[in-house]
Amino acid sequence: MTELQIVRPASAPARLVVLVSGTGSNMAAILHASHDPAYGARIVAVGADREGTRGIEIAAEAGIPTFVTKLGDFSSREEWNVAVRDEVEQYKPDIVVLAGFLKLLSPGFLGAFPKRVINTHNALLPSFPGVHGPADAVAYGVKVSGATLFVVDPGVDTGAILSQVTCQVLDTDTPDSLLERIKVVERQQLVDCVGRMAREGWWTNGRRAGLGGPPSIG
Repeated sequence: MTELQIVRPASAPARLVVLVSGTGSNMAAILHASHDPAYGARIVAVGADREGTRGIEIAAEAGIPTFVTKLGDFSSREEWNVAVRDEVEQYKPDIVVLAGFLKLLSPGFLGAFPKRVINTHNALLPSFPGVHGPADAVAYGVKVSGATLFVVDPGVDTGAILSQVTCQVLDTDTPDSLLERIKVVERQQLVDCVGRMAREGWWTNGRRAGLGGPPSIG
């Protein structure tokens, strides 16, 4: 039985809901790209898990609807997940982009947007998952690191990989210097791939995933 799923946005331009926890620099890059009608996507809402994030401020300044749903306001993580799901769902997103969003989302949340939630990680998965990717890469002594864009599943950085981009690890690198260089290629990858997903769709097949139509295998 095939696991192949082909996903295409229902709207044109595709509707994006972006979730942030901090500066919103990746969200801002998507917002800038979306000013070109040829990009094929527009941000319809930005949400955060905490007050006072620059990402929410940038969205509000651009006239984009925003919401903040704090975990501490709920009696359980599951109740929080339901609240975030309900906030996101009202904007009818074609793609939910986690752009520096630092909370795990439940299977119930992900099930509301099947194969439509994506995240970016600052390492070449499956190596160095979690919040210390660049530091772990430097400590391990790898020569190449980079960024991974993937379809979110209930695990920690375990979803099917849509795209990866590399960044050389210098012998003089610290975790901070490597992180800053990864951010540059990570942001460009995110912007480029979200645009392609909006215009061309994407596919998943078990552990495999990609942009556009699935490959023909003879």
